[in-house]
Amino acid sequence: MKLDDAHTMLATAVAEARAGLAEGGIPIGAALYGPDGVTVLGRGHNMRVQDGDPSAHGETSAFRAAGRQRTYRGTTMVTTLSPCWYCSGLIRQFGISRVVIGEARTFYGGHDWLAESAGVEVVLLDDPECVTLMTDFIKERPELWNEDIGE
Repeated sequence: MKLDDAHTMLATAVAEARAGLAEGGIPIGAALYGPDGVTVLGRGHNMRVQDGDPSAHGETSAFRAAGRQRTYRGTTMVTTLSPCWYCSGLIRQFGISRVVIGEARTFYGGHDWLAESAGVEVVLLDDPECVTLMTDFIKERPELWNEDIGE
């Protein structure tokens, strides 16, 4: 995957993360792109706080918004933060082919497992905007962040 394309896709997930933060939630956004790399099948952000639903992660919100697809092969999940084990399982279960990750400094999820055991193409961008978004949030709301990661 071309890095310019990955950064273009990431902008959708960042917009979702900022929307979640503005709603009082955790700033993690995601989008599921079709095999053409242009069509957004679904987008969403972490809604754990807003919906009171511990399973409403950014990736699951984007996946649900995409609705039923005949297949998820060839699709790309774009997320501002490395996917946790729960979201990594979703990616593997449904055969999503590629994951574009904004950053993995503040949370290192299951993306190595996806690449090594499931053959998922992983593109880790280490995007400064994503890093700043999460480090600022963690500093301002450590209790909410710890709740989100199960600590």
